[in-house]
Amino acid sequence: MANFRRKLPSANALFVFEAAGRCGSLTKAAAELYVSQPAVSRMLARMEERMGVRLFNRVRGGVELTDDGRMLHQAITAGFNTIEASISEIEARATGMETITLSVSTAFTTHWMMPRMEKLRRDFPNVDLRFQLISGKVGGPMHDVDLGIRFFTGNETPEAGALLMPEIILPVCTPGYRDKPVHGSDIIINLTDSFRDWPNLFPGLRQRELDLYSLNFSDYSIVIQTAMLGQGIAPGWLNVVTHWMRLGTLVPAIGQTHVTERRCYLVQQSSGTPRPTVAKLRDWIIEETFRDLEEIDRMYPEMELLNLASGRG
Repeated sequence: MANFRRKLPSANALFVFEAAGRCGSLTKAAAELYVSQPAVSRMLARMEERMGVRLFNRVRGGVELTDDGRMLHQAITAGFNTIEASISEIEARATGMETITLSVSTAFTTHWMMPRMEKLRRDFPNVDLRFQLISGKVGGPMHDVDLGIRFFTGNETPEAGALLMPEIILPVCTPGYRDKPVHGSDIIINLTDSFRDWPNLFPGLRQRELDLYSLNFSDYSIVIQTAMLGQGIAPGWLNVVTHWMRLGTLVPAIGQTHVTERRCYLVQQSSGTPRPTVAKLRDWIIEETFRDLEEIDRMYPEMELLNLASGRG
């Protein structure tokens, strides 16, 4: 350990280096650490001089790690994550509460998680649940979170990931909207960045013999909320809308589904010490989803949604 200390200007250099590598910008790293940009630059220069290697290359708009820098950054990040997990575990033992952060969409939080919060508090009385919300397309890295929902294509399988279901989409609306007299027009409540032509993807929409108009929103939680207000037909991602379908608030507008090549996973942060409570919460979300699906399957057996979600359809 004494030899290790001699390789660095100070222990603080590790925090500066980690932030600069993660942010890709000395200015952003400085803002995060509440120091000046020149102070960050000087610390990194001293670190490179002490180690005798270049850790960063200057690029347009910031900095990027060299091969040596990337190797060191991965090791430091893994070490910091392990330390943070250990501190969290110690704090949880002392207070009786354990903090778990979820990285999920605003739609999943609003329409799946919020209706279950009372049950979740009963089942996890010692968990302080926090959210890292994604308002647009679900994706991106999982920094400083314990569990997240992510979609993967083809043969991609995430490390420390549990499959929830394939990506299944079906048109949904209120019962009143579905059963309205066949005249006038249908409103398709569209997700702006979905890039799908719903009428062609679901030919049954055209068989309703109504003119089709589109209403577009960039946030999927608003798409579903608008459909629940009886304003039109929305694409229903099954992993989000099971609660409202089980209650009958939303119903299939037509008896058609679309299963994509993507799959929805619950992904635990792979670095650091595994936390049993995070795995229990992951399994709880899966169990709750399929409890809804079993009821929905009894309501609409012809659609075989349970088989599709289980990968048997």
